[in-house]
Amino acid sequence: MGYISELRKRVGTYPLIMVGAAMVVLDSKNRLLLLHRTDNGCWGLPGGAMELGESLENTARRETREEAGIEVTQVSLFGVFSGPDLYYKYPNGDEVYNVTIVYTARYHGDGTDIQLTEHDRHAFFEMFALPSNVSPPIKRILKELVDRA
Repeated sequence: MGYISELRKRVGTYPLIMVGAAMVVLDSKNRLLLLHRTDNGCWGLPGGAMELGESLENTARRETREEAGIEVTQVSLFGVFSGPDLYYKYPNGDEVYNVTIVYTARYHGDGTDIQLTEHDRHAFFEMFALPSNVSPPIKRILKELVDRA
């Protein structure tokens, strides 16, 4: 069981400051990999909470491996995001104020090797044709990604 799960046993749905990492994965056509979440029906980036003793870069790599089944090699820091627009209330009532460190990586596959574990589908999106139903905590991250493109 992970660190956040253990905290939730103690504090219930009470708001937590959650430090995590996400990965912006771009394919050879500069399209963005998004994963469709089963908990809220929105699209999101591979990512999640940091575990005790883990570096944030390793968190982003682990979450990408766990959620999409792919290994990323060269990663670069994209940015650090926090503030009221990264607040999120999960469908189960858990509340978090996210501090998210975002990395970028290149993906050189054709998509057939992507193996989802926590999501029901994936897709690569053109930077200026991202879906409107993205998970609320990543809206600002995606806006900045598009602004930099």
